[in-house]
Amino acid sequence: MVCLEPLRHWFLRVRRDLPWRRAPTPYAVLVSEVMLQQTQVATVIPYFERWMALFPNFKALAEAPIDEVLKAWEGLGYYSRARNLHIAAACVIEQFGGELPSREEELLEVKGIGEYTAAAIRSFAFHEREVAIDGNVLRVAARYFALSDDIAKSTTRRLVRKKMESLLPHERPWEVPEALIELGATICAMKPECEWCPIQLSCLAYQTNQTHLLPVNSKKISTTNLLRVVVVLHCEGHLLLCQRKPGEVMADLFEFPYFEIQAGEEGDICKRITEGLHLEAEPLMRLDEVVHSFTRYRARLLPTLLEAACLVAPDGYAYHSFESCAKLPFSSGHRKILSQALRALR
Repeated sequence: MVCLEPLRHWFLRVRRDLPWRRAPTPYAVLVSEVMLQQTQVATVIPYFERWMALFPNFKALAEAPIDEVLKAWEGLGYYSRARNLHIAAACVIEQFGGELPSREEELLEVKGIGEYTAAAIRSFAFHEREVAIDGNVLRVAARYFALSDDIAKSTTRRLVRKKMESLLPHERPWEVPEALIELGATICAMKPECEWCPIQLSCLAYQTNQTHLLPVNSKKISTTNLLRVVVVLHCEGHLLLCQRKPGEVMADLFEFPYFEIQAGEEGDICKRITEGLHLEAEPLMRLDEVVHSFTRYRARLLPTLLEAACLVAPDGYAYHSFESCAKLPFSSGHRKILSQALRALR
């Protein structure tokens, strides 16, 4: 017999103490769910706590400059999430009087809120009978119902949503969706620990010895490797930087100049600077290589510290003082290079 009541009892007994669970307001749920996209819980916790201290509500977030918002997000990656939250805050202020609506149709009008996030807000914040279908829930459901359907397909997501919503209790229904996510994150992971599972007796994959075969997932993300020479140009206590334009990868973030190269093409850094940036510079030292992964890319960054003769910046670049650099939002790879450069120069 299909029954998720043991799952609910298990969750109430062992659930992790996460900051967004202590006061699950619609704003807190939105921020946490956006941060948790593509990011592990342990990484998100300190970012969430710092974010809520800086921007405790939609009004504070909407009024904050985008550079401050990106600085608070620095190191968390996928920066479009932060930009979308900033836009969403303004939308909530303008269209909904500063409070998120509970209706799915209205939630989906807000920038950055998709089907999953809307369901999470409705369930965890508004306590509606709703199941938020993320990767954890898809994995649990595929095993629990022994589904051979490809979980990468939208039809499978709709099927899982329908099946899971039919099992929600009428009393405190929001506890089961969160329990499903917790189960997928801690026990029914890629390599399941079925001996600890509270619903193993009603799990069809466990009963038929298929847990190692499910779920079926055809979606594979390929990684593109990049090799970049990074120019850390110093002059009179300033560093040369550019700010990425809206629409570009790393939009609104600050980075050092860099050149895409192939393996073995490191060559003469000074020549590349002269030809590419039209600047004269004297090399000081090589800095440590930095590996930076973002979206579907893995970039090896090869930074060199150089000194320019004067504070003349080429088009699209500007010199920034050491003090101001500490306040600017950087991509995580270039932030590491900045730290190396400042240590070397001081």
